[in-house]
Amino acid sequence: MAGSWMAAPRPLLLSLLVAVLAVAADVANAGHAKPLTPGGRVVHHNHGKFTAGPWKPAHATFYGGRDGSGTTAGACGYKDTRAQGYGVQTVAVSTVLFGDGAACGGCYEVRCVDSPSGCKPSAAALVVTATDLCPPNDQQSADSGGWCNPPREHFDLSMPAFLQIAQEKAGIVPISYRRVACTKQGGIRYTITGNKYFNMVTITNVGGAGDIAAVSVKGSKRVKWTEMKRNWGQVWQTGEDLTCESLTFRVMTSDHRKATSWHVLPADWKFGVTYQASKNF
Repeated sequence: MAGSWMAAPRPLLLSLLVAVLAVAADVANAGHAKPLTPGGRVVHHNHGKFTAGPWKPAHATFYGGRDGSGTTAGACGYKDTRAQGYGVQTVAVSTVLFGDGAACGGCYEVRCVDSPSGCKPSAAALVVTATDLCPPNDQQSADSGGWCNPPREHFDLSMPAFLQIAQEKAGIVPISYRRVACTKQGGIRYTITGNKYFNMVTITNVGGAGDIAAVSVKGSKRVKWTEMKRNWGQVWQTGEDLTCESLTFRVMTSDHRKATSWHVLPADWKFGVTYQASKNF
């Protein structure tokens, strides 16, 4: 009848209200929903293990002494590569590769090529860790002494590493190299130096990609998840007061994989002491 109104049954109103709310929830969650399998289960993406990169051409020289002296510290912030588990299978990489410290901790497989007089016959490829910067030399050209000048990709190996693949008399040899996974024993290690108002955390023994792209820290009480900034190399900083709290660190490598070291530092942790997590990449 015109002008009349008939109330809808209560069950029907409730059904309509539920449907409207469901649609609204779907719209609100658009772009945030997790992908589902055909069976309706949430898909969890796993980045898997670090995979080796393609072989590329470069050149290699050497520095330091026959015993690796003069190569165990440097621009990555490592105090002593021997004590910190890297030994002398290390390399200082050119500016292009170094990336303001982003390359520190990354592992490279290197082999001597195309130099019968410089390469050692049947020498196996070796794996080295980037622990230092080979700085440019503006006084020499890139093809005559300025081996580490941009845009060259160059490897200045520790002398013990160089002698595994090449003759000392060669001085410089052509190589092929590629990024490979870093194999480490034990978990990631953390050492805090500085003071309660300026903490510097050196992170070592990182497996997988080996390098570090981002670090966050969380305390057990006051400190919420806090992003740290790269101070230099593998040394990360924060002005948060981290004292008197158990600390958890989350490390992300260049391949976007993350490892969380839960409560790796006890509440009574000390400056200058190294603490090792139970897990690695």
